[in-house]
Amino acid sequence: MESRKSEATTLDLAPPLERSWLERIFKIKQHGSSVRTEMIAGVTTFITMAYIIFVNPNIMADAGIDHGAAFVATCISAALGCMLMGLYANWPVGLAPGMGLNAFFTYTVVGTMGYNWETALGAVFVSGVLFMFLTLSKVREWLLNSIPLSLRHAMGAGVGLFLGLIGLKTAGIIVDSPATLIKLGSLHEPGPLLAAVCFLLIAILSYKRVFGAILISIIGVTLAGWGLGLVEFGGVMSMPPSLAPTWMAMDVAGVFNVSMISVVLAFLFVHMFDTAGTLMGVAQRANLVAPDGRIENLSQALKADSASSVFGAVVGVPPVTSYVESAAGVAAGGRTGLTAVVVGLLFVAAMFFAPLAGMIPAYATAGALIYVAMLMMGSMAHINWDEATDSIPAIVTVIMMPLTFSVADGIALGFISYVALKAGTGKYKEISASLWVLCVIFIAKFVFL
Repeated sequence: MESRKSEATTLDLAPPLERSWLERIFKIKQHGSSVRTEMIAGVTTFITMAYIIFVNPNIMADAGIDHGAAFVATCISAALGCMLMGLYANWPVGLAPGMGLNAFFTYTVVGTMGYNWETALGAVFVSGVLFMFLTLSKVREWLLNSIPLSLRHAMGAGVGLFLGLIGLKTAGIIVDSPATLIKLGSLHEPGPLLAAVCFLLIAILSYKRVFGAILISIIGVTLAGWGLGLVEFGGVMSMPPSLAPTWMAMDVAGVFNVSMISVVLAFLFVHMFDTAGTLMGVAQRANLVAPDGRIENLSQALKADSASSVFGAVVGVPPVTSYVESAAGVAAGGRTGLTAVVVGLLFVAAMFFAPLAGMIPAYATAGALIYVAMLMMGSMAHINWDEATDSIPAIVTVIMMPLTFSVADGIALGFISYVALKAGTGKYKEISASLWVLCVIFIAKFVFL
C-alpha cells in the first residue's frame, strides 16, 4: 500500500515537454534549451536591436516618408521577419530593416540620384525578389563563391564608413564647406555635443558589456535633451499610426530603366553578403553547425530573410535583414526559433509606443549610427593586406562609398578596379565569369549614364 502511495506521489501528471506544442514546433529539448531560456534570449535580442525602432523612421522621414507610417512599417516588417525566421527556419535570429541599406535608400537613391521614395521602394522589392530567386536556385552559391573575399569584406566596411559619415552629418559634427568640402561643425551647439556624448556612452557601456547599451544611451541622451528643453514630451503610448501612406506604395515600373541597375545590384549584393555573414556567424555560436560542416536549416533561414525583404518593401521599408545583434540572444542561451518569435512579438508590442519613438531626436540616433559604423568597419581586418591586387580594390570600395555618397558607385568602382588589377598583373584565373559580366555592366553605367 505504501509503495503505491509513493508511486502516486511521484507520478508527474503534466504533459512531457516532448508532447507540448512548443517542443513539436521548435525542438527545444533537442537543442539543449528550455522555454524560459528561449524567452530570456528573445528579450535580450530585442533590447539590443530595438534602437532600429527609433533610428529607421528618422532616416526614412528624410526621404519624404511619413514618420508615423515608417515607424509602424519598421515594427511590422521586423515582426514578420522574426516570425518567419522562427517558425520556418527555427533559428534564434532577429530581423529588421538593415542599417546602412536604409541610409543608401534615403541619402543616395532619393537624395543624390533624385528618385522618389516610391521608386526606391520598387528597387527594394525587385532586389528582394531576385534574392528569393537566387536563394531558391543554385545561382546563389555560385554568385557568393565567385565574389572575392576581399570585396565582400570591403562592402561591409564601406557601408559602415558611409553610415558613419551620415551620422556625423546628421549630428552636425561635420558640415559642408565651400573651401574644403567638409569641416568640423560648431561644438558649441547642444546637438553635436549630445550626439558625441551618445556615441561615447554607447562605446563605454558596450565595452563594459552593459545589457542594452545602445538603447540605454539613446534614451539617456533624449532625457538630457528633454531636461535642456530641446525635446518635447508627447506621451508614451497610443494606438499605432496609420500605415496607409506606405502600404503598397512601391513603384516597380519605375525601376526598369538602365540607371537603376546599379541600385538594384547594390541592394542585392550588400543584403546577400550581410545576411550570409550574419547567419553563418550566429550558426556557429548557436551550435547549428554539424560535425561535417553542414549548417542546419541554412536554406530555410535564407528563404525567410529574402521573403521578409519583399514584404518589407510592400509595407514601406528598406531591405529587411538578419541582425548580428542576435548573437546577444544566443549568448543568453537562445538556440531555437522560439527566441525569434519572442523578438517578433515584442516588435508588435512596440507599435503602441509611437509617441515615445517620435520624441527621439536626430542627434541621439546619430550617436548610434556612428557607433554601428565603427563596428561594421571591423570587417577590414579580414582583407588580405599582403596582396595589393586584393587590398587596393578593397580600399577603393571602402573609400569611394562615402566620398561618392553612394554604396552603388563604391561597389562598382571596387569591382572595376579588381578586374583591372588582376587582368593587368596577369592573374586572369582569379577573375570569375560573373565578375567579368558585372565589370562590363558597371563600366557601361559610367560611360552611358
